[in-house]
Amino acid sequence: MQLFRIYLIIWIVGIAAYTSVTVANHGLNLLPVFFGDMAKMGWPGQFNLDFFSFLCLGGLWLAWRHHFSFAGIAMGLFIFAGGMPFLASYLLYQSFRSAGDMKIVLLGEVRARQA
Repeated sequence: MQLFRIYLIIWIVGIAAYTSVTVANHGLNLLPVFFGDMAKMGWPGQFNLDFFSFLCLGGLWLAWRHHFSFAGIAMGLFIFAGGMPFLASYLLYQSFRSAGDMKIVLLGEVRARQA
């Protein structure tokens, strides 16, 4: 579990640092570039579509984990703005909250008790 937590922290810090440099050099003009690359039907667009599908899956999983409650749906939508730093922070928090029980981290407390 300790290695998993370190892994998550590395991604949170690494992406935050990279994003800071990118925003400083290019501003916050992400959406036109992101969807523009997809519209061009090239490799950058293919990568963005693949990444977008991971965001959708992650958002759906978060909403499902919280039984499609208002908070779960809100977190599921927030993943589109927060990406990996948000998801990694969420998983890090849940890893401590569940005392490292990955069954609880992945399924939530109710489903973990039923399984």
